[in-house]
Amino acid sequence: MADTINFTTTTTSSTLEPVFSFLAQALTTLETTFNKLPGSAVVERYVRSSYKNDPGRSLLELILAVFAIRTLLQSRTRADRNGSHFIQFNKKEMDELVDEWTPEPLGAPLTPSEQYDLEALPIVAGPNGVKPKLVSTGKTAVNLASLNFAGLAGNEYIKERAVETLRKYGLGSCGPPGFYGTLDVHMDLERDIADFLGTEASILYSQGFSTVSSVIPAFCKRGDIIVADRGVNVAIQKGIQISRSTVRWYDHNDLDSLEAVLQSIEKDRKKRRGPLTRRFIITEGIFERDGAMIDLPKIIELKYKYKYRLLLDESYSFGAVGRTGRGLTEIFNVPASKVDMLIGSCAIGLCAGGGFCAGTNIVVDHQRINGPSFVFSAAMPALLAVSASEGINIFRSTPSIFETLQDNVRAARAILDKVEYLTIPSHPASPLIHIQIKPAYSPAASTANTLSSSPSSSSSVGTPAPLSPPPSTAGSLHPVSAAMLTPTKHTRDHHEKLLLHPEVIETEERLLQEIVDECISQNVMVTKAKRLRGQENVEARPSLKLAISAGLTRKEVEKAVGVVKAVCVKVLGRRK
Repeated sequence: MADTINFTTTTTSSTLEPVFSFLAQALTTLETTFNKLPGSAVVERYVRSSYKNDPGRSLLELILAVFAIRTLLQSRTRADRNGSHFIQFNKKEMDELVDEWTPEPLGAPLTPSEQYDLEALPIVAGPNGVKPKLVSTGKTAVNLASLNFAGLAGNEYIKERAVETLRKYGLGSCGPPGFYGTLDVHMDLERDIADFLGTEASILYSQGFSTVSSVIPAFCKRGDIIVADRGVNVAIQKGIQISRSTVRWYDHNDLDSLEAVLQSIEKDRKKRRGPLTRRFIITEGIFERDGAMIDLPKIIELKYKYKYRLLLDESYSFGAVGRTGRGLTEIFNVPASKVDMLIGSCAIGLCAGGGFCAGTNIVVDHQRINGPSFVFSAAMPALLAVSASEGINIFRSTPSIFETLQDNVRAARAILDKVEYLTIPSHPASPLIHIQIKPAYSPAASTANTLSSSPSSSSSVGTPAPLSPPPSTAGSLHPVSAAMLTPTKHTRDHHEKLLLHPEVIETEERLLQEIVDECISQNVMVTKAKRLRGQENVEARPSLKLAISAGLTRKEVEKAVGVVKAVCVKVLGRRK
């Protein structure tokens, strides 16, 4: 019996020996081939180590690898080749569906007021400047609508240098800065800006709007804390939204509110025993929203006290205020190095194009890899870079233009501040002047009467009655209207909401457009402040926007602003 078993085993072994030999040879060939592949030694070492420590993990990884390969190779439609899950249409049915299909419009249709505003836009014949020629009248108008604070638009020397650059470099850069879009004139401008502001370095962006909306997400990530002013412009709001950071808002240009928010954040962190995270204060120098100016030294004091980084957008203050146009750091005699990220606009301050961010070498170099707009957008045309550099040279050689600018601002404010119908929230030194209708003379007064007398005012409001400006005393007014003249702390929030009522906004926009049209007919170009209603964090009151320029003489400014004053009195006085 034993002999029979031994014989059977020997026979089986001799039968399987060629199979074992083939498998051994195949494995040897496979191992030799695998060892020839680059990185095979690393993979082999990893497999040996993982199998030794945890063979179950190796088995799981093998199963996942097989599943991934199978998924990639599997046809997406193999399971339904017979078309059982598809609806079959004949030709007639398909034609009917095509005829019935109506595509969605790319944009919402314009409202009647938007259509009117579009048709009322003035058309300029020839180049823009401080005194362009209007197509509608054929006459030269004084331009108080364009952001040409230093009067560089139309500068003949800058135009000559731009033409020379155009002939040498061509028009476009044809690529992003990090690829092949950077030219020597771009690097020259970055050095000029850094040297002018007194920072270590600066970086250029090809679009002004996308500058701050790119800088913010380059530094602020999920889990970081942003403390921002409620009144910041739309570009900053979009940058904050993209960053996905934790956002805390403080009241517009209210530093007591800012400090209260900073204290609450620190108190909450200590209560939760949370770790320190990256924290930023984001604000503007001069606000695009209303022309107000921040107290920069106080914000820097709070920044150091609570250990925050400061991102300051000086798009409307660089090239507009300061003895030589350096902005708020020059006005308050604060070293630019104390602002971590200083952002400005070459399009506004230098009448060229694009924007910049100035700071330390680390701040700038980080953006060259992580700034979305810098990485993915084409570099600005060379002629705009040269124009901006020449603008900085003019700032250095002719600082008197900013004395002229401030003289013109003072002349304009001396006229406008005396108009009883108007209120001006802008800083006295700001060349960007916003003009609003005083609450007491606003359609909000008549809307207040409607709201207070309507039983369904919480859900709907009828058409406001015509505006009736109050007399010099508030005794004969409706209580709500009287309170708007002398608001108490208890009623201030209610009145602010009332001023932002949709019907009040629409009526004020209509009144302001009448003023704009009448001014243009008298050859003075002004404009309303443009808003993205329903898309901004906080709605802003309608306002006229005046941009004072150093390219005009004091007499020209006084004459043009005098026209604006007379038109305001005329249009608003009709509603008495």
